Amino acid sequence: MTTRKVLANAIRALSMDAVQKANSGHPGAPMGMADIAEVLWRDFLQHNPANPKWMDRDRFILSNGHGSMLLYSLLHLTGYNLPMSELQNFRQLHSKTPGHPEYGYTDGVETTTGPLGQGIANAVGIAIGERTLAAQFNRPGHDIVDHYTYVFLGDGCMMEGISHEVSSLAGTMKLGKLVAFYDDNGISIDGHVEGWFTDDTAKRFEAYGWHVVRGVDGHDSDAVKNAIEQAKAVTDKPSLLMCKTVIAFGSPNKAGTHGAHGAALGNDEVAATRRHLGWTSPPFVIPQEIYDAWDAKAAGAAREAAWNEKFAAYEQAYPELAAQFKRRTEGRLPDDWQRQSQAYIEKLQANPAKIASRKASQNALEAYGPLLPELLGGSADLAPSNLTIWSKSVPLAEDPAGNYIHYGVREFGMTAIANGIAHHGGFVPYTATFLMFVEYARNAVRMAALMKARQIMVYTHDSIGLGEDGPTHQPVEQLASLRLTPNMSTWRPCDQVETAVSWQQAVQRHNGPTALILSRQNLAQQERTPQQLSDIARGGYILKDADGAPELIIIATGSEVELAVSAWEKLSKEGRKVRVVSLPSTDVFDLQDAAYREAVLPGAVSARLAIEAGIADYWYKYVGLKGAIVGMTTFGESAPAEALFEAFGFTIENVMEKARSLLH
Repeated sequence: MTTRKVLANAIRALSMDAVQKANSGHPGAPMGMADIAEVLWRDFLQHNPANPKWMDRDRFILSNGHGSMLLYSLLHLTGYNLPMSELQNFRQLHSKTPGHPEYGYTDGVETTTGPLGQGIANAVGIAIGERTLAAQFNRPGHDIVDHYTYVFLGDGCMMEGISHEVSSLAGTMKLGKLVAFYDDNGISIDGHVEGWFTDDTAKRFEAYGWHVVRGVDGHDSDAVKNAIEQAKAVTDKPSLLMCKTVIAFGSPNKAGTHGAHGAALGNDEVAATRRHLGWTSPPFVIPQEIYDAWDAKAAGAAREAAWNEKFAAYEQAYPELAAQFKRRTEGRLPDDWQRQSQAYIEKLQANPAKIASRKASQNALEAYGPLLPELLGGSADLAPSNLTIWSKSVPLAEDPAGNYIHYGVREFGMTAIANGIAHHGGFVPYTATFLMFVEYARNAVRMAALMKARQIMVYTHDSIGLGEDGPTHQPVEQLASLRLTPNMSTWRPCDQVETAVSWQQAVQRHNGPTALILSRQNLAQQERTPQQLSDIARGGYILKDADGAPELIIIATGSEVELAVSAWEKLSKEGRKVRVVSLPSTDVFDLQDAAYREAVLPGAVSARLAIEAGIADYWYKYVGLKGAIVGMTTFGESAPAEALFEAFGFTIENVMEKARSLLH
């Protein structure tokens, strides 16, 4: 009979061999957590290797993602589509075994981890997704959503501030199906952590409202199994299992040392570890009896088949709910979405209003929300300013089947949690804060873009126009930074109509996050023809034009479009041929075909002026070195918005001066 220790040693062997072959990686954590992983994956984890996207699977997150060979070993051994050749290709170009687990690369990887602390944050989001979807769809005798979220994390995750943010919220939300395993090995890259990390972690999590299982021997399979059973018995609190482990367990000379954290063991130590563990197989060879003991394909197929029977009964009892469940979990929009959203946009164009785009955003939620039960919104303690609550918003704190999360002042945690909600499936999460505070959320925003997560990020108070709060709250470089982020789509609308289109396009986008950049101040609505209305969705379009070929093009976004139109009016009266281009989404415009882009911004017109209350340098891409820019080159100041726009040159006089200099 193959013992548990031998099965765990298969993980250790694969992990140290792959790291050694790559001469790069982190063998210590996989070797230290192998015993915990063996118990969890063989005794508890409900999954199907043949269908990694089965909706009711348990989710496993490796927050300490540097230990990626632990996850790759588990996926390989249990029967996922991850052949040994991929383990041998660890950390190499185009392999399915990148240095840190990456969402979309490898079957069974639920989220990208590596930036420490974000895995536990994603796990909190996934657990929220599970509980909310269950509350919305389960019915008596029909529990079609019923799975756990398990997450491994280490000292680095515990030290990162985001773990405090999300664990605090998880405790408040009483996420009873979230189980975290703390790899308490006392080691980080710099050495033994007691020199810089002496928190009483158990007390900290108890203070958050977690159920904590202390003193778990991470190398005692019975102790680990008992701890998991204790965690699952507590249904009104997330659980933290304090697992004491030895990093690089089995290595006779490097176990328990920081030398095994982030570097290959070395050929001599790998050989010594084999002898110490009694592992006689050569590198990348697993005996068949070990494969047989690990293989989860048959059990997984049986679990999914049982769930399919359960869902068939649900579908018979609740056909409309079942159809909606399928639609949402498959990421499809309602059949009538396009028609109804377009009708709303046309109605707005026919009924002008001068309102802030943040208010227009709330109005869009009122229009679109009833069509999209998958919307799960939230704000980082700024809902009255972000205007993210609409009339049918129901906080999860009041109803587990609700659609709104009060995240508190946790911008980073909020954004990473929403990434987890997006990955869980069944929801389109939207989050919100002031644009300035994207700085707090920055790495989770980047991770959303890296993973192409379907999240909508509402950022209000988009410029110096927020006024008296001053430069600490006035964004300058943030808008350009978002635009420069790969896979991120960014919209800065100029009125209620462009705002509604921005929301429409964000909802329809499946391959990445969308940032909506919205004003505090009121914005005048622009006149448009039906063609112009249609062209908004192309990211940029001709809003005002000359009679004949233009000699000057003025490009603007957001609140500055009104200024551009005023300049167009004055210059046109002077007999100048001027075009105004509204460019609410530069990334969407850049994706249009060359003919359309040339029609809007003809290369023959070198006299170009860009106006935006953000960092000026971004706009050289569109105006060229011969063009001019009215933009920001410094931080803001504290004053009323009108005084600030005048002080920083966002006036008709300055725009006219710049335009005339280009025309002469």
